[in-house]
Amino acid sequence: MAHGQVVGTHSHAQGQLLYPAAGALATTTERGTWLAPANRITWTPPGFEHSHRAFGETEIRRIDLPTRFCRFLPARPSVFAVTPLLREALLALSDGHPRGPGPRHRLRGLIIDELTGAPPQELYLPEPADDRLRVVTSLLHADPGSSATLRELGRTAGASERVLSRLFQDELGVSFRQWRSMLRVQHALVLLGDGHSVTTISSRLGWANPTSFIEAFVAVVGETPGRYQAELRRTGAP
Repeated sequence: MAHGQVVGTHSHAQGQLLYPAAGALATTTERGTWLAPANRITWTPPGFEHSHRAFGETEIRRIDLPTRFCRFLPARPSVFAVTPLLREALLALSDGHPRGPGPRHRLRGLIIDELTGAPPQELYLPEPADDRLRVVTSLLHADPGSSATLRELGRTAGASERVLSRLFQDELGVSFRQWRSMLRVQHALVLLGDGHSVTTISSRLGWANPTSFIEAFVAVVGETPGRYQAELRRTGAP
């Protein structure tokens, strides 16, 4: 998929695993957006309406899972880390080479075993239904590095800082600060995949300094930006 390319809203009768071997893939539902960068895999259950968007030139490996396998995986979209063994199984099952039912079944079983043994990597950004919140989140999506306060954004949304703060907690389950930080981290993952430095990313996305960026990144991703970028290089991603 080319950078910015979108696959419109759809669903599948089977479960689907999408592994971006290069680039990054966002999966969006009415509940929010899950981001799978190049060392993660996104899972979408059967019948779950969703759309996709590519960030960077994105090479995607697709694995369709019959419903009998799906009961072992979460009932909502999720993102998982890709272990070396899982990566090799994903590549083998999606390399286009003909395989009999037995080998395909065993490879799928191996993939399920690896996924069920790994905790989800919740690179997830919830999206609001309230019109006032949607104004605020749309402004931040357009400019994730914006330093505007919730009070300033509220003037455009036609709501007070107090009302918006309560809506973030009640509807999305996070504070305004947490939501903006998660949005920035999702953008940071893409920029790290493109080879940008920690200093450049922290400045571009509105963090006060690189240390603040690193702390926010670790809180969401579970590892430092430097380690994440090193893993991308080690697995052969850009």
